[in-house]
Amino acid sequence: MIIDHQPLRALMARILLAGGASDDEATCTADHMVEANLAGHDSHGVGMLPSYCRSLESGKLRAKQQPEIVHDAGNIAVWDGHGGFGQVIARDAVNWAISAARQHGVAVHGLRSAHHIGRIGTYGEMAARAGMVSIHFVNGTGALPVVVPFGGREARFITNPICVAIPGTATTPAIILDFATSRLAMGKIRVAYNMGKPVKEGVLLTHDGEPTTDPGVMFEGPRGALLPMGEHKGSGLALICDLLCGAVVGMGTLRDTASSGSRGVYNGMLTFVLDPGRMSSRAFMEGEIDGLIAWAKSSAPADPEVPVLVAGEPERIARAKRLAEGIPIDDTTWNEIREAADRLQVRIDS
Repeated sequence: MIIDHQPLRALMARILLAGGASDDEATCTADHMVEANLAGHDSHGVGMLPSYCRSLESGKLRAKQQPEIVHDAGNIAVWDGHGGFGQVIARDAVNWAISAARQHGVAVHGLRSAHHIGRIGTYGEMAARAGMVSIHFVNGTGALPVVVPFGGREARFITNPICVAIPGTATTPAIILDFATSRLAMGKIRVAYNMGKPVKEGVLLTHDGEPTTDPGVMFEGPRGALLPMGEHKGSGLALICDLLCGAVVGMGTLRDTASSGSRGVYNGMLTFVLDPGRMSSRAFMEGEIDGLIAWAKSSAPADPEVPVLVAGEPERIARAKRLAEGIPIDDTTWNEIREAADRLQVRIDS
């Protein structure tokens, strides 16, 4: 199916409202999912809705939950989301950090135990639009591990993402580096599975530790595992994410819940926001941004049919295309959304 983003937003919000979300929770979460689809990241798009609805029904996701302010020292804070809507609580946390950085030059925010916070690039984009530099480290608990450490064949991590955002200039869009520390995000494996397509080689292992391109190993029978990106480098970054959010912020690490089976995904996030005007002049910074991006993109492409791209460009290209043509949704994902709507007695007209 190909669906325009506006009716898709409205439908997602209606279903979440029927599940017990507040107006703000439904609108924010719906917008976040659809924006992920527009950016080409279907892994964090509307395909997450059925999971969110199941979590609402089971109480793993708590509607109308306000975060607990554990600590606030002006430009350093810790919040506990207590299982509330992750997209809403993380949005508010990043807005707090942006405001604190404007006042103090730098802000550090630790978020604990929000329900799944979605695409992390969204929060980098927020900071960049405000003219700020930001760095985000994310971990998760409550889910089964899906990523092996380097040299291992049994999963010990989840896909622990990292995002770094640099504001743009008059001629250069913001640089948004947003990546999972696994070879692929788990949501992208789900999309491939729903579409009946293999994943590329070097991404998955079977339960026995053998290489495979079948995404079904993550959903059927004895569970397989994802490999870390960049071998020891991705494995090390996954470990650092779990330590920064789990140990330093106080979220707890995946080790604490991995043996109890999946009980829903709860995210921790350690966010640094910096006002770059406190470091150098804006004119100098923007000149260096424009110059370096142009220089990087001037490299002769390895494939003449594929231009050299920098972080954030694939998302902008996907967004322009999908705004014009609509968002593609595979049949399996659409049927899962329909089933969630039916359970909540929400009518879908087509």
